[in-house]
Amino acid sequence: MQNIVIAGFGFMGGMHAQVYGKLAGAKLVAIVDANRAAAEANIKKLGLNVPLYPDLDDALAKHAVDVIDVCLPTPFHVEYALRAVSAKKALFCEKPFARTPKEAADLASAIEKAKIKAQVGHCLRFWPEYQALTDFVRAKRGGRLLSMSLQRRSSPPAYTVGNWLANPKLSGGAAFDLHIHDTDFIHHLLGRPKAVTSIGTKDKSGWCHIYTNYRYPGVAVAAEAGWNYPSKWGFFMAFQCVFENAAIEYDSTANPTLTVTMKDEAKKPLAFAQPQAGESASGGGNISTLGGYFNELAYFIDCLENGRTPAIATPRQAADSVRTAAAEIRSLQTGRTVRL
Repeated sequence: MQNIVIAGFGFMGGMHAQVYGKLAGAKLVAIVDANRAAAEANIKKLGLNVPLYPDLDDALAKHAVDVIDVCLPTPFHVEYALRAVSAKKALFCEKPFARTPKEAADLASAIEKAKIKAQVGHCLRFWPEYQALTDFVRAKRGGRLLSMSLQRRSSPPAYTVGNWLANPKLSGGAAFDLHIHDTDFIHHLLGRPKAVTSIGTKDKSGWCHIYTNYRYPGVAVAAEAGWNYPSKWGFFMAFQCVFENAAIEYDSTANPTLTVTMKDEAKKPLAFAQPQAGESASGGGNISTLGGYFNELAYFIDCLENGRTPAIATPRQAADSVRTAAAEIRSLQTGRTVRL
């Protein structure tokens, strides 16, 4: 049984608490959040009976803890991850891992040196439809992948305390908080790109709409992300992949969400493994079920329970994604292709 403390109890902390409540190997023993009123309201909404502390040291002094789960805003990720390293606790840290490539690389090195087990919340690697695509590509069911395009669009993220996501110095803008999902998934599927070329739109939140071409030999790869849509527009994510002998399409707003067309056959649904995790009660965010969040934490807890070091969404992989996202921002700023 893994005793867990969640640091940061906004939307994502609440989502993680719900998942842990459904995992046999996990027990949430404490919550840490300096914003007591907001955290208490979320605890009450979720029907939890878990003590709340203003600081991580308070929780560690009162409870036997195996895992520190960092769901705080991005500027606190490095500090709290290093506190987990110092305490010799397993770490789950939300994405983005850090705000700069150097911070992310140094943090990954510190985790490796301390030999603690750690995973980063790059949930697309665990999202059911994206897992189905990964399996399809790696099994070469459609032959060689020729092209892949991914999209992620949303209304401005106005749900954070103090609206910190709208401050590019804190969040990194859409490039680091929204677009990095697809950047990381591209890494997962194809490895690090040779170079990136990005164009985009900028507003007070920083780069708010981004188009990137990723340079890989023999395959055309592009991703788009924007959070500058009207406030009531909602959320949409999708991908389209063309193979030598097939095409796969995903649309989060469609039914079915995932389809495949093989050679001369008619388009049909492509099966994927949806966890039977129930609905999310926390509201907000971009999903109505626990989906990929459930899968990533189930994988993490299973690794810990069986003494394995997570091999998916590792700190080093997350640092690579931060490096590429930073290269995309340099390309946006300079109008040039940036090599990696």
